[in-house]
Amino acid sequence: MAVPPLVVATAREGWRWQWRQLMQGLGPADTEGRYVRPPSDRLEVTVPNAAALDRRSALQRPRLVIGRSCPWAHRTWLMHRLRHLEGSLELLMATADHRAGRWTLEPTWMDCSTLVELYRHCGTQPNHRATVPALVDPGDHGHSAAQLLGNDSAALSEALNCWPGGDRAPDLAPQGTQEAINRWQTLLQPAVNDGVYRCGFARTQKAYDEASDALFAALDQVEAALKREGPWLCGEQLTIADVRLFPTLIRWELVYAPLFSCSARPLWMFPALWRWRQRFYALPGVAGTCDGEAWRRDYFGALFPLNPGGLVPAAPELSTLVNSSAELP
Repeated sequence: MAVPPLVVATAREGWRWQWRQLMQGLGPADTEGRYVRPPSDRLEVTVPNAAALDRRSALQRPRLVIGRSCPWAHRTWLMHRLRHLEGSLELLMATADHRAGRWTLEPTWMDCSTLVELYRHCGTQPNHRATVPALVDPGDHGHSAAQLLGNDSAALSEALNCWPGGDRAPDLAPQGTQEAINRWQTLLQPAVNDGVYRCGFARTQKAYDEASDALFAALDQVEAALKREGPWLCGEQLTIADVRLFPTLIRWELVYAPLFSCSARPLWMFPALWRWRQRFYALPGVAGTCDGEAWRRDYFGALFPLNPGGLVPAAPELSTLVNSSAELP
């Protein structure tokens, strides 16, 4: 028996009202329905003295707390890998708890089993958002308390480029590239890295259209620059600018295109950008930071307002996808 039109219309309006409430909890929006990222509780990052770090045991070293599915944490993980910081900075993996809506720590560290507990152990204010990445110093030989050294991914990327790493640690912001790095950050942070969320969390068609147009206009600029000045965003050398963009584009087909509706054009229509992604993915250590299964599980499983059925769609294996040809079918 067909459902009466009035029932359908009533159910639709009821669902839309509930959807708007849920979306407001997921991410705030302005009066036009544009997603507005919550302000960061930014801390100026403190880099410990190299000689002091050398005197510490592995258990006393600072730790970089990351989560596999978070693109902001992925940036810092890449800096850690590319600069070979294993000998001076430990990693601590946080796991997304979908039901509780928080990050858990396994194993526990300093008697903290969640990221919120770790933040409070470091003396942060109760209203300080417990997010990854987080750089935490447990203290030196009991003479100093645990301290949150920083949790803003852009600032942490710059700090990790100065982190003591020995002779094998390349400089990812070499002399002469800072102006270009800043220029890319100014363009790509709002239009692309935040832009995918502006598309996915838009409340109105107008807000979505604006975000999508800005997103693909920025990708057009990246494509043109890579064709003109590549192979990297700042020319011949890999820099922080590339590191900041990669976590967004490596999640494109598995998360942002299907779930966030970043679908105006597939990424293979940007051949220079496609080759750039292949080149970055092939760098030593990078593939090990990319877990397509975890990304899809966390995004599709956790963002209920965008995927109320909770179904995780099938997708190609990440390395096969990345290394396929970008030629038109």
